[in-house]
Amino acid sequence: MPALTPTESRVLEEKMTERPFTGKYLDFKADGTYLCRKCGSRIFESKDKFDSHCGWPSFDDCVQGAVREIPDEDGVRTEIVCAHCGGHLGHVFRGERYTPRDTRYCVNSISMTFQADVKEENSDENQCIVLASGCFWGTQYWLSRVDGVLSTRVGYTGGWRRKPLYREVYGDATGHRECVEVIYDPRRATAREILRMYFNTHDVEQCDGQGVDIGYRYTSAIYYTTLEQKNIAEMMIEELKSKGFNPATSLLPLDIFYPESETYHDMYYDKKGTLPSCHPYIEII
Repeated sequence: MPALTPTESRVLEEKMTERPFTGKYLDFKADGTYLCRKCGSRIFESKDKFDSHCGWPSFDDCVQGAVREIPDEDGVRTEIVCAHCGGHLGHVFRGERYTPRDTRYCVNSISMTFQADVKEENSDENQCIVLASGCFWGTQYWLSRVDGVLSTRVGYTGGWRRKPLYREVYGDATGHRECVEVIYDPRRATAREILRMYFNTHDVEQCDGQGVDIGYRYTSAIYYTTLEQKNIAEMMIEELKSKGFNPATSLLPLDIFYPESETYHDMYYDKKGTLPSCHPYIEII
């Protein structure tokens, strides 16, 4: 798992609580598994999630043996922690009768990551992949030029905050990366063609950002939505290694993509009429 941000550390290690209605998994409904943000252990399943209107994600069951209950320091509540690493998750409440199980695991979004049930690709349906390679202005410029790409949007993914703003992501406090959502027609463009443009337009070995843009938000990552995308990305990373490169690109399933609300950022270089200085095209694959 990536290192904890200071905000994540305050919750998972110092037992702070995120503000209600700010966590990204509050009203998230995709099918999959929730993992401990600190160690990656499976802790909750999406089938056990329900809406309690309390301001935090709620579950009425957990993965067997994954969550440990301990008396809270306040002497009233019961704290829940990851049974594997001890990371603070939230609290558990009983007797509220929200569901037949009469249990509510009240969990900080920031304490979890989500692993979607990845689908097989359908060649008759438009596909989505989200790519991060530094400043999203340059990433979008190149990806929008691949034949078969139907649309691109700049935005954010990977962090904990619900509907983040640019100034929040810029401060590296939300755990999000700047990225680009790519919608493509698989009958006209393959995942390999899109990823080839992606790898050829940023420094795949830089681990602290891109060029002079330093920070977690600028780091390299592929967020896949199909098994085919995942498999192709893995093969291309191995191909780069065989050529002597040491890719720093993370490969992760997509959970939530948040489009940037300020239209100023979208298609920035096309509006400006210049090439992206932050993303030169250098063919490596």
